[in-house]
Amino acid sequence: MTGSASCGGIFDYHSKIEKLEEYEEATGDPSFWDDNDRAQKLLREQATIKKIVDEIDHAQQVLDDGRELYELAREESDPDSIREAWQSLQQADAMLAKLEFRRMLGGPHDADSALLSVNAGAGGVDSQDWAEMLLRMYQRWGERHGFTVKVLDIQEGDQAGIRGADLSIEGDYAYGWLRSEIGVHRLVRISPFDSQARRQTSFASVMILPDLGEDADFDIEVTPADIRVDKYRASGAGGQHVNKTESAVRLTHLETGIVVACQLERSQHKNMATAMRMLKARLWEVEQQKRQQEMQALEGDKKSIEWGSQIRSYVIHPYQQVNDHRTELKQSNVSAVLDGDLDAFMEAFLLMEGKPTKR
Repeated sequence: MTGSASCGGIFDYHSKIEKLEEYEEATGDPSFWDDNDRAQKLLREQATIKKIVDEIDHAQQVLDDGRELYELAREESDPDSIREAWQSLQQADAMLAKLEFRRMLGGPHDADSALLSVNAGAGGVDSQDWAEMLLRMYQRWGERHGFTVKVLDIQEGDQAGIRGADLSIEGDYAYGWLRSEIGVHRLVRISPFDSQARRQTSFASVMILPDLGEDADFDIEVTPADIRVDKYRASGAGGQHVNKTESAVRLTHLETGIVVACQLERSQHKNMATAMRMLKARLWEVEQQKRQQEMQALEGDKKSIEWGSQIRSYVIHPYQQVNDHRTELKQSNVSAVLDGDLDAFMEAFLLMEGKPTKR
């Protein structure tokens, strides 16, 4: 890459090129498709790295073109071309800043898709309504970023809202971005369900897990003897057809008591496969929590490590503000945030970390 020393070096460009060459050699091997799962995994990794390389190449080209145009324009004393050159350089700078920021998403599973769970807390119908608002917020965030968003399971509320729901958000770095959302989210507003229009505080919890697929890399084997399988008719917005057959699947991991369910597909087999992915992700999280507790015990860290620690407040009354309690970032446009405009909060969290979370 011409002038790669300008920006390629900080992104480990040459090692990425070498990795792509290794993938190219592997995919050309006649035995490549003998192991379909491994082949699919390599192809996904190849596509991810190639996308980054292409972005670096494009940024470098814009940078080189801008520099060349600026030198020529300065020699010719052409103010219009100088302005055009500066615009190109600013564009290149923005591209490089975006690539530089993505380097923070370097955790073991940051590049993976995500499994998101929302659950209503104490507060009755208000909290269930709040859980549904959060569900929509993350759906809108995923759609804004071009991710594939699927509702895997949903438990309707008694009067309104939902008691809980599970989403699949498929796309590169979905987990890396969304892991900033883990915790309890608090809403303060005038309750639409209170005849006396009193102010109500509601809570809902959000869990984010990497979608490990069939390639879970932790030392846990899930066997049929480890789980109880319940099959039932799907409910909610699945359509009449799915309600006539026992296509929905619920899995209970007997040792840990973890329960997952999926009613996305009409096919029981597909729902079973998705539920197993969800279960593996939950078991992975259990292992990570154990390791984190052991590390904090060794380090003498006395701070709470509970999954449900409050992270953010959304105040609609008596004033309008979203306040992240970890980064202290505040925004007044609550409607925009609830419509999925979450990037500023996610970026602030990643900047606060300074490095990927060790999971």
